Amino acid sequence: MAVKTRIREHMEVIGSDGAHIGTVDHLSDDGRIKLAKSDSPDGKHHFISQDIVDHVDEHVHLSVSSSEAMDEWEEGDDDTMELEDDESVDEDEEEVAR
Repeated sequence: MAVKTRIREHMEVIGSDGAHIGTVDHLSDDGRIKLAKSDSPDGKHHFISQDIVDHVDEHVHLSVSSSEAMDEWEEGDDDTMELEDDESVDEDEEEVAR
């Protein structure tokens, strides 16, 4: 998809109503746009489909309004999985130390 090659990290994502949705963190392996959790109202990553991208210039413009995009976005936070894995390693190290 041609749009995919134009989307870059840190680009602002804007709904068709002109409202700010978020900031691109990166494109996931499955082609969804991962939004930065630092720019999220709940502090979590969210994913939106490239299917709702209208066009890309210095921003990513969506073909749906900001509220529609937020209703459709998928929540996900792969950093949580990494943290849980790190915590289990710490617990194992504590057990060995005893």
